[in-house]
Amino acid sequence: MASILIAEDETRISGFIDKGLRAAGYATQVAANGTLALELAQSGEFDLLVLDINMPGMDGFQVLEQLRGGGSRMPVIMLTARVELHDTVAGLEGGADDYLGKPFRFDELLARIRLRMRRDEDTGSVATLTHRDITLDIRTREAHVVGRAVELSAREFALAEEFIRNAGQVLSREQLLSRVWGFDFDPGSNVADVYVGYLRGKLGSERIETVRGVGYRLV
Repeated sequence: MASILIAEDETRISGFIDKGLRAAGYATQVAANGTLALELAQSGEFDLLVLDINMPGMDGFQVLEQLRGGGSRMPVIMLTARVELHDTVAGLEGGADDYLGKPFRFDELLARIRLRMRRDEDTGSVATLTHRDITLDIRTREAHVVGRAVELSAREFALAEEFIRNAGQVLSREQLLSRVWGFDFDPGSNVADVYVGYLRGKLGSERIETVRGVGYRLV
């Protein structure tokens, strides 16, 4: 049975999530402050973390920073009322796997949890992904280009992984947002284009082709 840690200080919300996840067949534990949430998350006993941002002790960004800084790759879904674009980008760039705003529907949260758990299981059987002279180590999250180590942020790595898994195929901005970010941005958002630019700067601009009016392709 998969175990999920719920880091949420509002008892009404944590109780709602806890009850729903238990009914869906998950084992759960609630942490009402950031300090306890980090301690439990680092224990290795949980398969996924639902993480609120505004918590006493440590906020969600601090918990995430220390968790990722310690090498943990446990899937993290941030759950918060702070849904401004800069907060969303900060959470995802800090290593969150998904970001869901309050108020939310439990069915949507459950679907995102199942998606992240399934992706974690799917990638667990594959040690590396390779396309020509680009290699990604899925377990250590390390990237190499022409044998040279390249430092990628969590979101850049996820984007590179999506391109390599679909090398030669055109991926639309909508597909990238759905698969890499896990939720829908405002249609006018250029976050996918921004991160493609970051990735080009690290992998080589000639490797990712723009297909005008459609999206991008790893050549």
